Amino acid sequence: MTTGSNDCASRMRSLRVAASDRCLAAGSPLRDDVVRGVLTNVVAVVGVGSCDHAGMPPLGAKERRQLPDSAFAYIDSRGRRRLPIHDAAHVRNALARFSQVAFEDDSARDRARSRLLRAAMKHGIMPIGFISAQLQPQRKLPKGHVTFLLADIEGSTELLGRLDDQYAPVLADVRRRVGAAVRQAGGHEVSARGDDVFAVFERAPAALEAALAIQRAMLAGAWPGGSDVRLRIGLHRGRPALTETGYVGLSVHAAARICFAAHGGQIVMSSAVRAAVVDSLADGVSLRSLGAWRFRGLPEPLLIFQVEAADLFADFPPLRSAVPAK
Repeated sequence: MTTGSNDCASRMRSLRVAASDRCLAAGSPLRDDVVRGVLTNVVAVVGVGSCDHAGMPPLGAKERRQLPDSAFAYIDSRGRRRLPIHDAAHVRNALARFSQVAFEDDSARDRARSRLLRAAMKHGIMPIGFISAQLQPQRKLPKGHVTFLLADIEGSTELLGRLDDQYAPVLADVRRRVGAAVRQAGGHEVSARGDDVFAVFERAPAALEAALAIQRAMLAGAWPGGSDVRLRIGLHRGRPALTETGYVGLSVHAAARICFAAHGGQIVMSSAVRAAVVDSLADGVSLRSLGAWRFRGLPEPLLIFQVEAADLFADFPPLRSAVPAK
């Protein structure tokens, strides 16, 4: 079989991937029967013509400036335009580079993905492997006993009022700092919505490492107008169910309750996390018991511990939105 035949066979094998792409874009479930139902339409729209192996033409700074915003898959909150999609070659390049882009949040990633897929369809490009790559983060999320990290900006409403137009860049910067710490520690960012970021770790010590790195990165930030931007961080460990829509279970709710009870600059954890990290604490890091607390919606009180380190804030008021257990 010739190389051309191999390429075309590869394109044919990829039709199912493209059909899955259509399902995802339409919000349909990725079940076999649904994918088969749109497979014919994918063939008709995309076609199975010869592959185009032409090199990508260079895009000079002047030409780039002249392109409209619609010629880019992603424009961040600072107006920086990324992933040009004005011609077929650049669409292919954007498909290959998509997973390397540090998007500001999940909604930004979703918008860029949709624009890129529409551009691919417009240019008759089969997004080979793209949908599989986009589904891999969900498929690779850890199962079984996991440790959740939830980080939330303290006083975000007041901060928005003070910063006004500067708040969006601050939020993007916070998310970048949190995301970098999570990835560096080997965690997975599950979601970033509003002012909070939700991440998961297979190992509890890695979650603690990320929490410490996040707070240190926040202290190092040069925030506009001398603002004091602080994150509260909660850690909890449990065995949730991993579904198509994400993690489900009481442990997810407990992680949120623990986080929202904390104060800006504070890291708090449940006894389940403490038990998993206490024997591997880094030098200079300690855990201080805050006692047992009752949280809304949780059936039993939780023992809460505060993470302490010489370079972090240490003095905080009692936990918020929780009641000491008697």
